[in-house]
Amino acid sequence: MKLRLLSIVATGILALAPNVQAEDAGTGHYISGATASFIDALPDKPGFIVESLFMNYGGTYGLSQGLPYGENLALNVKANANAESLLMMYSPDFHLLGGNPSFAVAVPYVWVDVKASGTIGKDGGGRSIGRSDSASGIGDIEFWPFMLGWTKGNIKYDARCGIYAPSGEYEKGKLANVGMGYWTFEPEVTFSYLSSKSLWSSKIGTEVSVFAGVDFNTENTEVNYQSGDIFHLDCTFAQHMVLLGGDVGLGANGFYYKQITGDSGTGAQLGSFEARSYGVGPVVSYVRRISKTDLVIEAKWLPQLNAENTTKGDYVWVKIALLF
Repeated sequence: MKLRLLSIVATGILALAPNVQAEDAGTGHYISGATASFIDALPDKPGFIVESLFMNYGGTYGLSQGLPYGENLALNVKANANAESLLMMYSPDFHLLGGNPSFAVAVPYVWVDVKASGTIGKDGGGRSIGRSDSASGIGDIEFWPFMLGWTKGNIKYDARCGIYAPSGEYEKGKLANVGMGYWTFEPEVTFSYLSSKSLWSSKIGTEVSVFAGVDFNTENTEVNYQSGDIFHLDCTFAQHMVLLGGDVGLGANGFYYKQITGDSGTGAQLGSFEARSYGVGPVVSYVRRISKTDLVIEAKWLPQLNAENTTKGDYVWVKIALLF
């Protein structure tokens, strides 16, 4: 089998975004490290993809100025989120501009727990001590009305635009919400090189993948909070080998996240409050053909090495996909 034929889109993990990372609550729809490797590239053959994506995030924020959550400032925050998302994608049997089009949707179910030593309401009022909130339910659904990818030998690249709809429940004043309360439009470009020829002939192959995107957010009218726009960059370097009846990849995944415009609106009590974060961690993947179906599994641990105006913690990802 050709490894380049096994590439799948895993961008549905972005739809798992919990309300825990500035921007309102210090986070946006984008989740650091969400798309970063060859399996996140678009497929180069027609068919269907069904994918399960699980994410766990645990982080803290202890600065005395507080982290904005709706109309509150939360102090000494400890947040944990789990999310399970179902992604479905279809790639039709035709070409456009020499590329392969695809369409997808991802529906997440999210569990969020947030604890704070105290909160301060708008304009310094409504103070509380030892507060905690939990929430669970369908999160903000992401869909891709159009994606287009090209394959040139061992190189794959594509252009795509994800749209996050505010379908998850959002209640102002709560520390934990499964939705963000606003729309996000996310254009992204990707590049992935995988030496599949040398992989199968000499039992080793090298992967270099880069994913870059910008998130443009609308205003959360519930709290008059305009989260700033975000630039994010993910990359992977890995070595692949034939093992366990398929292909096993071992490598490192890194990310860089930066707000390029500040927060604004009457609800932005801390002003522009721009967030920045970066991190790196290990990733392992496994690919195997079963009858006429391709099975792809990826797991990674991604600690944030630095975080400004956002929680700092660790991401754990597990993706399991079937390509028909």
